[in-house]
Amino acid sequence: MSLFLKNNDSQPEFWIKYLDAFAKEKKEKSFFKKTADSKGLQNTRFVVFDTETTGLDYKKDRILSLGGVAVVGNQVIAADTLELFLKQDFYNPASAQIHGILKQGNYLKVNEKEAIAQCLDFIGTDILVGHHVGFDVAVVNQSLKRAGLGRLKNRQLDTEILYKRLVHPVNRPLQDKRYTLDELAEALKIPLHDRHTAVGDSLITALAFIKIVHKLNSDGEMKLKHLFR
Repeated sequence: MSLFLKNNDSQPEFWIKYLDAFAKEKKEKSFFKKTADSKGLQNTRFVVFDTETTGLDYKKDRILSLGGVAVVGNQVIAADTLELFLKQDFYNPASAQIHGILKQGNYLKVNEKEAIAQCLDFIGTDILVGHHVGFDVAVVNQSLKRAGLGRLKNRQLDTEILYKRLVHPVNRPLQDKRYTLDELAEALKIPLHDRHTAVGDSLITALAFIKIVHKLNSDGEMKLKHLFR
């Protein structure tokens, strides 16, 4: 029986499962007297994800679609992907000019709670990667909040920050420069296929992440902890 059932009878099963996974991971780390940070990168699953939303206000706007791809061993795992479209009670027609998602579009749609459940099942306890990932995490957290649940517990990596480590390692004034996903893709010679779709942007970001980490790991000795320094 779940460790969280006794005091959380009203919480949905998917949330209990998510919390249990983190509790189990923490216990295993404590037992073996080591942390995941000492792992090499080859066996780590990274979840690169993106959201398309009705706008840029993470508190007010809603998720229209959510996409994710897994990266393991410096490769995108084609069979390990997620793409969801959400039913819309709140919709901003102006945003459709960017992402092309129509309120009555011909997509198989799920409600927000089901989308959260599928998202948490897909990401598990793995590390989240995104371009300006803070926004995507914030809108997912708002969805969790509306469901009466807590916040995402996964650690996060931002491709913009990693890229600045690569191109501006010591030039601190340039550390404040912002980079769009388009600029990253151009600099790293990544085609912009399916831009402004959640799964398309996830794939572009995943390819950027792979290229950046490959360059940062020039000696092949990089550990997971080095990505979070």
